[in-house]
Amino acid sequence: MNLRDRIGLGLLHRLEPERAHGVALWALRSGLAPLPGEITSSRLRTKLAGLSLPNPVGLAAGFDKNAMALGPLSRAGFGFLEVGAITPRPQPGNPRPRLFRLSEDRGVINRFGFNNEGMEAAAVRLARRPKGTVIGLNLGANKDSADRADDFARVLAACGAYLDFATVNVSSPNTEKLRDLQGGAALRALLQGVMAVRDELERPIPVFLKIAPDLLDEELTEVAEVAQKANVDAFIATNTTLSRDGLKSAYAQEAGGLSGAPLFERATQVLARLSQLTDGKMPLIGVGGISSAEQAFQKILAGASAVQLYSALVYEGLGLVARIAKDLDRLLDEQGYSSVAEAVGKGRDQWL
Repeated sequence: MNLRDRIGLGLLHRLEPERAHGVALWALRSGLAPLPGEITSSRLRTKLAGLSLPNPVGLAAGFDKNAMALGPLSRAGFGFLEVGAITPRPQPGNPRPRLFRLSEDRGVINRFGFNNEGMEAAAVRLARRPKGTVIGLNLGANKDSADRADDFARVLAACGAYLDFATVNVSSPNTEKLRDLQGGAALRALLQGVMAVRDELERPIPVFLKIAPDLLDEELTEVAEVAQKANVDAFIATNTTLSRDGLKSAYAQEAGGLSGAPLFERATQVLARLSQLTDGKMPLIGVGGISSAEQAFQKILAGASAVQLYSALVYEGLGLVARIAKDLDRLLDEQGYSSVAEAVGKGRDQWL
């Protein structure tokens, strides 16, 4: 980490976490953050569900909930971006405080509750999106919706024309009973509606499914079976966890989803199991606890075709993205891989 990043993070950490998040987005949009531009190489260039990525390091949903910083984020070194989650109607989310730094554990707990400005506002911004960047949207449901399953399809219908992929998010722990939609029958019906809307788009796009790390093995098996039958294009493994095992920080028992370093092992185990359940034939995106190229490489070896990060930016700054991408290029070379695709799943068994 350079001196500028260290000073910037030090100032941000003096602020309440959600306010610091807002200031970071403002700094991005104001051009105050140095941005490296595209980072790529023959080894880093890869495919994900038919999408061509300059590198496999993506931004996870939650950082730019309302698609407000697409331009600068497209120049921050990411191989792809996911924004949102977006719901049909605007909603304020849960009461503050709802974001907590667990500095001793290098983790974050959030209980935002899908706070966002709604699909109409998102669609306007996505229509002005930068060209040449792979951008996806995390689809959500309103807390007070009479038909949450239909909400996902509605958001896709409103925004799908401006996207490269969409993610069905039924794994957030911060909207009551949302995770119930991961059950077989409910998930089957939800995906049927989303895929029908996807197929009606003028330019059909890949649909991903983001799952929780807390599923039992029989539940994970059922989700994998339902998703494959529904022709979902990829899995994102995983969302935040409700587990609090081994935490030391003062905020460890706050309600919400835990992300960051404490999630790495469990999320990677789920990733490897999904790779096994799908016989390595379904693209997987590994997310949860990545803060180095070595950890990104471990996700790839466990079965991921690409990775995403977010929480590590709280502790390492936006410069982390370029460091991971460049160091991953070096690691692939040192390990004798000429591409990301060659390495996918080669170390899966150690996580099972």
